[in-house]
Formats: sequence, structure tokens, C-alpha cells
Amino acid sequence: MNSAPRLFAALFAAVLLVLPVSVRAEDAKSAQKPAAQEKTAEPAPPADVTTQGEVNAGGQHIAYNAIAGILTVGGTDAQDAQLGSDGKPQPGSQLALSAPKEPADAAPVAQMFYVAYFKKDAKAEDRPITFFYNGGPGSSTVWLHMGSLGPKHVVTDGDQHLPAAPYNLVDNANSLLDVSDLVFIDAPGTGFGRLVGKDAEKAFWGVDEDGAAFARFIARFIAKYSRWNSPKFVFGESYGTTRSAVLAKMLEERKSIDLNGVILLSQILNFSTFIDGASANPGVDLPYVLALPTYAATAWYHKKLPQQPPALEPFLKEVEEFATGPYSHALALGTDLTAAEKQSVAEKFHEYTGLPVAYLLKANLRVNGGEFEKTFQDDADLTIGRYDTRFSGPTIDPLSQQADYDPQSAAISSAYVALLNDYVRRDLKYGDGQTYLPSADVWGAGHWNFKHNGNSFGLNVSSDLADAMKTNPRLRVMLNGGYYDLATTFFGAMYEEKHLPIPQSLAKNIEYDWYESGHMVYVRDECLKQLHDRVAAFIKHSDGAAH
Repeated sequence: MNSAPRLFAALFAAVLLVLPVSVRAEDAKSAQKPAAQEKTAEPAPPADVTTQGEVNAGGQHIAYNAIAGILTVGGTDAQDAQLGSDGKPQPGSQLALSAPKEPADAAPVAQMFYVAYFKKDAKAEDRPITFFYNGGPGSSTVWLHMGSLGPKHVVTDGDQHLPAAPYNLVDNANSLLDVSDLVFIDAPGTGFGRLVGKDAEKAFWGVDEDGAAFARFIARFIAKYSRWNSPKFVFGESYGTTRSAVLAKMLEERKSIDLNGVILLSQILNFSTFIDGASANPGVDLPYVLALPTYAATAWYHKKLPQQPPALEPFLKEVEEFATGPYSHALALGTDLTAAEKQSVAEKFHEYTGLPVAYLLKANLRVNGGEFEKTFQDDADLTIGRYDTRFSGPTIDPLSQQADYDPQSAAISSAYVALLNDYVRRDLKYGDGQTYLPSADVWGAGHWNFKHNGNSFGLNVSSDLADAMKTNPRLRVMLNGGYYDLATTFFGAMYEEKHLPIPQSLAKNIEYDWYESGHMVYVRDECLKQLHDRVAAFIKHSDGAAH
């Protein structure tokens, strides 16, 4: 999630200039930008394909059916209601009666690709179902599908750039199939999905438009597969957490579908806390405060601290107190901060991050994400990762102020994209003759609409999640984050959750889980097992879930 909105709409263009120019495909500036969607008639999507598989996970041997296919959703709820199960206008409907001569001028639809994994011989009412999606916005779900809790797993453990192909895809002993059926959904215009009809991008590429499309998809999916009475969970990563807040509220209010749980990984709800854009929004210093613990965790991992603490988490508690105390106070003073106070804070900042005191003073105690990635290992001409600061790579321009690329994205993206393309065709028997789009270029042509609930002032969906929790007071929320994630910092995510506008009585419905990994916590095997065990326990103990 790279080119994201800031607090003020007028800052969007300026902020884009300060972000890394090369990141993994989930980002808006992915190196793999597909051509713009053409307004031409598309052939009907191929039929769904069902295959069988087996996996040992969670101490169980699980036989499952894998279904790869397309669900078509309408551009509005009214249009969607006129589509049959095949995605075509029902005979006699207004859409059918008013169909234009040219298919490209028809009402917009999104053909959304998905892969579903159903445990064999399980009763729907006893079997939870979890819907997964990545973010971007504009990303497919190749990352969660191939890396996290599905039946297959891309081997990426370590913090180094992977060798080139052949890559290694293995059975996932940490698949969540031991407790839930799984559905991996590609966003509109990504994967094998396509946008069709007039102004289709406008109908689906936006905060509210995207959330509504996923709500329609889930409603259609549970109708198609008779899962109305199954416990239901959503699992979003990165901008997928933004989507989850919007989606949870829409499902309740528009579809009368209560979720049992919302599982958030690498959360961003309030974009004014985004550290990459902090320097473009002077006077708002909260992003610097919330990023400092991640800077400190990074220095601890790379052993760049003047005094190396033995354990990470107690050290981070100390840093958090400094960040919200003396550091926050110093930033709040602005030009009233004395030279002596500034020197004192810079020296403490140095103790916690290893950054030179002189650099911190020159930066006025404010170091944004791109600057930290570029400067942290300047002495070795290395740039550290944005999505996972454990990773390092050669600095492209030693004279640049900020990072020019993300070494973590460069290290693993090829493996994920290659193995998804191989797996879906070889094992799932789907996609021959088609192109899989890891991402859609929702940014290059300015397609993405950041207006939310009629407000274009700044994107903050915290109230959506809060409304969903208040409307459904049994809704449970699970927050997962990596200590080494500089794209969506763990302390920032915690801050967002603890400032949701909810009654104190609902705070107990939120669970917090942290990992010694980055944005994609599952790329580290130890953390993948922790993620499985914690999510499995969350599902088992959520109201209505099978026990």
C-alpha cells in the first residue's frame, strides 16, 4: 500500500512524490502495471473448476475441494439484484430490457476471481468460512493466498533476496483449513477478473465502491454455496484492513449479514497516521511518534543500538513511553523547543535508533519512513525494507534523501507471482490462455476515488469499524501486526484501535497480536505458525463459531 491518501485531499499529489518508486505488486506503483482496462466486450468467464487436495494442518489430515472461478457483481446494489447466478441480467429485468446494442455500453459489472477451499464432508452450519483479500488498493490476493493460511505456502523464510527460479512451493502445515473453510478473493480488475461495461473503473475503484463490491461478492458467494448459516469471518491485509472496516458496516447495514469476527493484518484505518506522508503534512506530528517504536525495533534487529537490550518487547515498551512522552512533547513545542531540549531529545532518539545525533538535529527530530529506510545503514551503502525492515539491499542512489525501492518487495515478489501462476494452472486447472494480473493500475490514470461517505476531506474509516461493533456488539476484532513493518506501523495500528469511538465495554472485543516480522508476518515460518495458532483460537472462541 504505497500511494495512499493523506489527511487533506489537496496533499495527495504532493505526497506521491515522497514515496518509494518501486515496491511490491500490492502497491499502487507496482513494477507490474497492467494495461488500462479496455471498454470492449469481454467473453463470458470460463466455468468454475473443482479439484481435490489434501493437507496435514493443525494436527489433522484434511481432504478438501478447491474451487477456482469467477463471480460477477453489479456496479450498484440495484443492478446487482437484477443479475442472475450466472452474472447475466435476468430475463425481464430492467437491465435486460434496456441492454444497449454495444456490450461496452452496458451497465458495469466486475468479474471477480476467487479460489475457495472447502473441507470435505463438513456441515455448513458447523463450519466457519473466512474470506481473505489483500489491499493496495489495486492488489490481487496473491500474497495472502500463496503465503499465509491457504493449503500451499511459498518458502521465503529469511531476510535475504531469494535466488531466481525455480522457487519452492510446499504443503502448508499452518493452513487454517483445520478450523475454517477459506475463500481468497481478488479485487475487481485483478487476478483473472475483469471489469466490463461503461465506466466500469468508476463503478468499482474507490473506497466505497470497492467495499460495496466485496459486500455483493460475499452475499452472492454464500448464496451460491449455501453458507448463509455458517459462522463468517473476514481477513484483510494492509489496505484490506481499510476495506474490512467499510465492508463490515456495509454487510450489516445493506445485507443484514453479521460477521462473527474481523481479522486485521497490518492495519491502516486513519491515513493521517501514515509515516510515509508525514513530511507533506507539517504540523501533524503524530505519525513520527507512532513510527518511533518500529525504528527502534529495526535498530534492535540489526544490532545498531549503542547499548543492545537482550529482549525486544521490554525495550519497545520503554521506547513507547518515550515516544508518547518526552518526544511527543518536544514535537508539540515546535519553534518554542529550546536548543538544550532539542539536543537532549536527539540524544535519546539516537540511543533508541542508532541514527546519528547530527542527522536528527538537521531533520528537526522528524524522520519519515523513506528517509529512515535510506539513512539507517548509510555507512554500508544499504537501504532497508519498507514492508519488512529486516531486509536490506544495495542503495540505488547514495545521494538520495529517501529510499528508491523496497528491498523486501524485490526479494520475494517474483517467487509469489511465479508460483501463483504455476499453481493455479497446474494444480487448480484454471487459467490456461488467460493473464493473471497481480495488480490493477488504479493510480496511474487517477481512477481511485478516495471520497468516503460523501467526505473528501481525508480518509479515516475508524468510525465504520466502530459502527459495525456498536451495531453488532458481539462482533470480535483481531489485530495482527509486525514489529518490523514500516508501511503500517504496529504502534500506529494499536493507537487507531484504542481510539475507536466505541463504549469502553466493547474494548474487550478487540484482541492484539504482534510478531517479530514485517508487513507480511507470514514470510517468517515461526511467525506463520503463531499467526495460525492465534487466528484458529480466535475463530474457535468467537460467538457462534464451532467449538
